[in-house]
Amino acid sequence: MFITPAYAQTAGGAGGGIMELLFPLILVGGIMWFLVIRPQRQQQKARAEMLSNIRRNDTVVTGGGLVGKVTKVIDDTEVEVQIAPDVKVRAMRAMLADVRVKGDTPKNDNAKPEKAAKSTKAEKSAKAEKSAKTDKASKASDK
Repeated sequence: MFITPAYAQTAGGAGGGIMELLFPLILVGGIMWFLVIRPQRQQQKARAEMLSNIRRNDTVVTGGGLVGKVTKVIDDTEVEVQIAPDVKVRAMRAMLADVRVKGDTPKNDNAKPEKAAKSTKAEKSAKAEKSAKTDKASKASDK
């Protein structure tokens, strides 16, 4: 009388079989493919296309952060990059981090530094004293 029907039943076997075990694995695999593998493949394709389309006069950024202009495409794996006037280096295509569009310049490239454009009060007073001395010297030589 104290034993309920639930306790009286025997333990059941693996009711759904192998589908109950495989369904969570398939679900996790599908999520991983959509969130990780697929976007990574798209990025790899875009990078490979970017590196294969490098031409002369393109501005590139190397893996070390150097910005330069491609002066010569040597072969499928190497390019010659000018990083300063009369300074050319050979770089591996795989080590190029970015290829900028022709004519694409950084935003602050055209801006003048404020310190160079503005003079301090001390510099202005020094210039005024110097010009005053030269004016006195020129007036003295005129007499």
